[in-house]
Amino acid sequence: MSSRYLALDVGDRRIGMAVGDVGGGIARPLRTLKRRSVVADLAAVKEVVRKEEVSALVIGLPLTLRGEEGPQAARVRRFAEACRELGLPIELYDERYTTAEAAHQGAKDPDAGAAVVLLEDLLRSRR
Repeated sequence: MSSRYLALDVGDRRIGMAVGDVGGGIARPLRTLKRRSVVADLAAVKEVVRKEEVSALVIGLPLTLRGEEGPQAARVRRFAEACRELGLPIELYDERYTTAEAAHQGAKDPDAGAAVVLLEDLLRSRR
């Protein structure tokens, strides 16, 4: 069975989501979650994990253009730590340029589009 990933583009107000697997190499956007609280956000992610039969999480790590971690990366790391309760492997993946690439590709939902770009980049690196 190939690994099925759920990619999360975690922002302060929204979480873009996409799902895909190594075998297919294609990611598909899911709905974007409006952030409420860590507890509510985790419950929503857990439901998607169950429904989409996900075996691992990929969370976009927002590095600065120089490749360093700033305050936003620290917030994402805290969210990733909270996701440990889901019991899945978690990988943080450099998400620089994903939003711009999603816009360039004409994504209707920029947050889910960024999650697609992130996941497709990871899947390419696994092949």
